[in-house]
Amino acid sequence: MEDKRSLLRRVFGYASFREGQEPLIDAILEGRDVFGIMPTGGGKSICYQLPALMLPGLTLVVSPLISLMKDQVTAVTALGVPAAYINSSQSAEESRAVFAGLRRGDYKLLYVAPERLEAEGFVAAVREANVTLLAVDEAHCISQWGQDFRPSYLKIPAFLRRLLRRPVVAAFTATATAQVREDVIRLLELRAPVCVTTGFDRPNLRFDVLHVSGEEKDAALSSLLRKFRDRSGIIYCSTRRAVEDVCDALRSAGYPATRYHAGLEDEERRRNQDDFLYDRAPIMAATNAFGMGIDKSNVGFVIHYNIPKSMEAYYQEAGRAGRDGAPADCVLLFSPKDIRTAKFLIQNSNENPDLSEEEQAALQARDLERLRRMEGYCKTRSCFRAYILDYFGQAHQSRCGNCGNCSDERVEADVTRQAQMVLSCVQRIHSKLGYYVGVTAVVHCLVGSRSQKVETLDLSSVRTYGLMKGTAKTDVRALIDELIAQGYLVIETAHSTLRPTQKARAVLFEGERVTMLLRRGERPARGKEKSVRVPQPAPVYEPDDEGNDLLTRLKLLRLQIAREEGVPLYVVFSNATLLEMTRQRPRTVEALLDIPGVGTVKAQRYGELFLEAIRDAT
Repeated sequence: MEDKRSLLRRVFGYASFREGQEPLIDAILEGRDVFGIMPTGGGKSICYQLPALMLPGLTLVVSPLISLMKDQVTAVTALGVPAAYINSSQSAEESRAVFAGLRRGDYKLLYVAPERLEAEGFVAAVREANVTLLAVDEAHCISQWGQDFRPSYLKIPAFLRRLLRRPVVAAFTATATAQVREDVIRLLELRAPVCVTTGFDRPNLRFDVLHVSGEEKDAALSSLLRKFRDRSGIIYCSTRRAVEDVCDALRSAGYPATRYHAGLEDEERRRNQDDFLYDRAPIMAATNAFGMGIDKSNVGFVIHYNIPKSMEAYYQEAGRAGRDGAPADCVLLFSPKDIRTAKFLIQNSNENPDLSEEEQAALQARDLERLRRMEGYCKTRSCFRAYILDYFGQAHQSRCGNCGNCSDERVEADVTRQAQMVLSCVQRIHSKLGYYVGVTAVVHCLVGSRSQKVETLDLSSVRTYGLMKGTAKTDVRALIDELIAQGYLVIETAHSTLRPTQKARAVLFEGERVTMLLRRGERPARGKEKSVRVPQPAPVYEPDDEGNDLLTRLKLLRLQIAREEGVPLYVVFSNATLLEMTRQRPRTVEALLDIPGVGTVKAQRYGELFLEAIRDAT
């Protein structure tokens, strides 16, 4: 039997495993259950596709979106792996053909939606198919405390008990809190699983947040799209109306855009998704109904037109950029009024009608707390990547050098004295009133405001009243936001009150320093003119004129092949693979096989065409 490294090179075109892949693959081949938490683009699919080629019998892949299965199967069959899918989008004749192939043992991989596992005919067919591995993709869907809860995932253990022999079970997800991880292991009934968490960092993604008013968003979006020209990307909006407005505006401006939300007819959603996947409309305006399991590797940017409801949602959606490893941009357009909209959506949603009032209240409180953490991300002056990794509990350096806050010519300023003023004010107000107050009251007290709130609460008698007089309220609020982001203050979700944490004691009584990133020339807690900043795109490989010509030729060749074969561009070769061809300029098939992403099947199918294009350009 061919060994795993040989298969990795020959089929998938990679000379070595990525972090976490090998221990998961080894455990599966040893007959052990596994749970892999790997970032989007981290190579999760190889962790079950490669064992499928080495194990006897069939690997069953549970995938949440039937609309993507065709493209998943197209991508894997392009590598020479015999695979199929069964879902409700197929005709009766197509389904019969797949079942016939299943009986003959034609496939190594079969993709199905979780709902299919409850169908009697399907269960009867796979009972005879010698299922040796069940791979559960997007495994967080089994937990009501995670994103994208799917009740049908809860039926997976019952399906396993109906098989003649329990297969190895492999669960995979990109983002999961500690509670969701526990749910996945318990609810899927994983048996002493080998758990591998490779970390949540995506070094090729450049994160940024632009603070804009509602009226400035369209102008900021246009500026971004000019920066990201010639790239495919997704623009996420919080409502269907926003999707329609953004898509209409982009089309009017001449951008090849399409749209996706739950209010469209099924046929239009499928057509629009295909137009995006096949790069006929490379810009997609969508709600979060679009994207889970998206297999398009050449997404060069993700823009959030509105703030998502949680860091989990944001990182999952932003992570759809740069799956091929090429540099990509993730930009969030933040407007304070979006917070009000997000709170309204949370407080008026009833996504789980079967839950009790107490459970609904607990979920709503959780969602409001998640939104608060998401707001903290938007307002932090520190490294965006560090904030994300903090949220998921991963150690990191204080600055990444590749996000808007790290690369925006910012300098580290000591704001210990100002932080002490804020923390002391919060505590003194509590001592006077016997309870904590909200951010606005603290700001008004510090700047010496004569507002009705100050008069009503008699805050002018607090010793810290007017301590920051002459400072703009917006700057004091920015300082408070930073203290929240750094963990010195916390907003209590139930009453939106501001409270110091244990960490604050070190600043007030032990001399701990507090620093804050400021734009060069900016003074801490001082008023400043408002401006809209448009970030520079993520640093990408910049070929010389000759290299640009070659890259253009290779992309045009890929486009021609993809159209002739009726497949998405990334199924032929990813952007990262074409960039590597431009760098290395291989002249022989042997040299082409050294390019990451070029396996034997693709070299045989496309090799001479791409080699000829490279020779002609040099």
